[in-house]
Amino acid sequence: MKYEWRKRDKELYLPKKNPVIVEIPEQKFIMLKGSGDPNSKEFTEAIGVLYSLAYAIKTMPKKGIVPEGYFDYTVFPLEGIWDKGEKSKGLDVLIKEDLIYTIMIRQPDFVTQDLLDKATDIVKKKKPHNLLEKVRFGSINEGLCVQMLHIGSYDNEPESFDIMNEFCKKNKLIRKSYTHR
Repeated sequence: MKYEWRKRDKELYLPKKNPVIVEIPEQKFIMLKGSGDPNSKEFTEAIGVLYSLAYAIKTMPKKGIVPEGYFDYTVFPLEGIWDKGEKSKGLDVLIKEDLIYTIMIRQPDFVTQDLLDKATDIVKKKKPHNLLEKVRFGSINEGLCVQMLHIGSYDNEPESFDIMNEFCKKNKLIRKSYTHR
């Protein structure tokens, strides 16, 4: 039976309109670090590289490579960890060119570094790109988090952050980090 994150991981990927506390377990990711405006050509290319690898891993059985523990699944959505660069730290405005990010796509538990290396070789042959060498594999254990659905422009995200900050204060929660996903 196909693993579909939209059905099995609703609480992680389909947030509510109001803030909620969620426990995010340790998860594996393919990741790429960068900086700059998410509307740039470079950012779009980085997304393309990650999705090329994610689909190369998913479709390996069609190429005769069946990883140990493989199961069919829906490719997970793009995620990102965002922070302000030095120019905009402490400012109330968002300077998109100064953003620092790690974009990533979650991977099933059967994925290993060795499997990512094989996928990288496959993608290099079809769609070579210098960013392929910068993709890394790793696990992230977020633990307890506060999340909510942001509706509207990315420029209005601070309103959602304010709502989550108030939720944290009301529930006596302390932020561990000022980055966000």
